[in-house]
This record gives sequence, C-alpha cells and structure tokens, in this order.
Amino acid sequence: MVGVQSIPSPAITADERSHEVDHPSSQVAQFGTEQPLRLDCGVDLSPFQIAYQTYGVLNADRSNAVLLCHALTGDQHVANVHPVTGKPGWWDTLVGPGRPIDPQHYFIICSNVIGGCMGSTGPASINPATGKVWGLDFPVITIPDMVRAQAMLIDRLGIDTLFAVVGGSMGGMQVLQWTAAYPSRVFSALAIACSTRHSAQNIAFHELGRQAVMADPDWHSGGYAEHGLHPHRGLAVARMAAHITYLSDAALHRKFGRRMQDRELPTFSFDADFQVESYLRYQGSSFVERFDANSYLYLTRAMDYFDIAGDHGGVLAKAFAAIQTRFCVVSFTSDWLFPTSESRALVHALNASSARVSFAEIETDRGHDAFLLDVPEFLDISRAFLQSAGKARGLTLRDG
Repeated sequence: MVGVQSIPSPAITADERSHEVDHPSSQVAQFGTEQPLRLDCGVDLSPFQIAYQTYGVLNADRSNAVLLCHALTGDQHVANVHPVTGKPGWWDTLVGPGRPIDPQHYFIICSNVIGGCMGSTGPASINPATGKVWGLDFPVITIPDMVRAQAMLIDRLGIDTLFAVVGGSMGGMQVLQWTAAYPSRVFSALAIACSTRHSAQNIAFHELGRQAVMADPDWHSGGYAEHGLHPHRGLAVARMAAHITYLSDAALHRKFGRRMQDRELPTFSFDADFQVESYLRYQGSSFVERFDANSYLYLTRAMDYFDIAGDHGGVLAKAFAAIQTRFCVVSFTSDWLFPTSESRALVHALNASSARVSFAEIETDRGHDAFLLDVPEFLDISRAFLQSAGKARGLTLRDG
C-alpha cells in the first residue's frame, strides 16, 4: 500500500490563537477614530492598535532608543519567551545582555506590524464596524503603511529621534522606508539581507505561497474564522516553500544530505523518507500554531509592492537625497533571496546621495536566515557599527 503522511493539525486551538490577536501578551498602543492611519490604498484605518515590547530604559535625553523591525513571520517577541510557542525570542543572537543590542545600554522597541496577527490590527482582528473578524475586508497594506504606524507608536512613546533602526529581510525594508520617509528621525540604520524592491522571483515565490493557502478548502475565501476553521494545510505548504528560500543548497546538504529519516531503506511510499522532508513538514506544522493565514497573504503582498525607487521617479538616489543618517548595509554570500548585488545597488545609491555608509558582505553558507543565526562576523560588525554611531551621537553607555 502507498502511504501518505499528512501535515498534522496545529497543537493549539483557534481560541488560543485569537486571544493573542486582540489581547496580546505585550504592551498595546491604541489609536482612536481621532487618529486614523492613512493607508496607501486610500483607506483611513481607525480605530487600530499596535502591540509592542520594550527592553531596557529610555535615558534622560531620550537618545538611546533602538527600533527593531521584524521579518515576514516575526513579531514583537524579539528577546523574550514567545507566549504561543514557548520558544526564545527570534533575535536573541543579536539582542540581550552582552549582545550587540544590549538592554543595559539601549531602550529597545519592537512592534508587531500592522497586518500582523500577534496583537497589532490585521485581518485576524475584530472589525469594530461589524463585530466580526476582518478577514479579506481588511484593507491591503504596504511597507510604508507599517512604518507610518510605527512612527505613530514612537510619537506616543515621546521619542523624537531614534538612535538606530535595525532589521533584516522585511524588517530591512522597513529600515530603508524609515530613512526615506523620516530621515531626520533616524540617526543610524542597520539594514540587513534586504533590498529596495522585491524582485520578480521573490514575487513569484510569494504567489506560490498565497495560492497554496487559497487552495486549502478550509480557507473559505478568507472567511475561515466564521466557520471555526483555519487553513493549516495550505499555510503549512506555503511555509515549507518559503523556508527553502531562506536556506542555501550548501546548508541543506550539510545539515541533511540524502540521509533517511529513522529508517535505512526507502518505504516506496510518500511518507517522509528523507530527513529534509521531515524537517520541512515540521517547519510547516509548527508555523501554523502561531500565524494567521490571511496575515500571511497580506504581509507577503506588502513586500511585493515595496519599491523605494518607484516612489521617487525611478531614481533610487532621490529617496536618500541629503540624508544625514549613518548606514550599515550587510549581505550574505549564500543569500539568493536577497543577493549581494541588491545590497550593492543600495550602497551605490547611498554613495550618490553622499550618505555615510559602510558595507559588509559576509561569507557563509547559511543562506538568507544567516542574519538570525550565530554568525560571529555579523554580530561583531553590528556591535562595532552601533558603538561607532553611539560615539558620534555622544551616547553614554551604562556600565554592565
């Protein structure tokens, strides 16, 4: 008989997931109808809320604030135990005591983006006009929309200028948007494994993931919440496909090769015979425990629309004209999702704008995900850049 191993259902219930959507285990900034968020699609979103975490202490002159911007599947839980998965924060290699971004020195802020599903208003949230889940009635959002919402949060916290804005992948896009939209509010920027626009190949990969979600019979045209369902199979497949792009061929070969999973001979079935198959199925099934399917559609679409040059007459340098922000741009040799050539194009545009910019291409076989891992050269570069920017800012770091 031919066996088929399906992707298992999530370990948590829809009620447990929805609790974090509107009542997150973090701080929340709420904005009423008198403070709408103007979206690029022409809609005023109000009321809305932003869920966020902070670490460390804001100093007396409010000059040590660091905004961390999360990637596509991240959230505000950057350096604390995740309330749904129980796992450590997603960037605990970079953020934490003794790390390059140390709460002993900096006031660290990380918010869940608008459109997310961990407490900031998004398609999984309740639409106050109907009392039902927004679903696909939620307006389409962009990276600039995310940044405008973050700026409103920073205003609420009483911070005029951010010492640094830091992020990788989709978070790196937010970093670049911050510097283009609010150049006087960003003293330094660390943009990692990102680009000024999404490539056709990346748009294609995202469309593959979206179609996997929408093909799940439990998706119900985005209205799965009304049916008490979640399209976990389609979302898991989308995550599996995306996860392949975060790695490199060399990393997959080193980690798995063609080794069998708990067996010596093939089963001649469609079971997970190979370790790499089992790994991808685990990645898919664990992802659906903490993420909303419609949020995945919205956030991937936001990345697809991102194009800073397109917003400035097709000339990238115009986006950074007369900018005073200090930049550090980092890429990784094995990152084929956001290759070094795209980082170089950014650096050239910054140079054309006479911006202060340093650039590092780090040799590693760990692919796009290298920025989330313990890559010593990356961590050393990040620490040195922030220390140098701190001296230029006149920032006095507290003793440990």
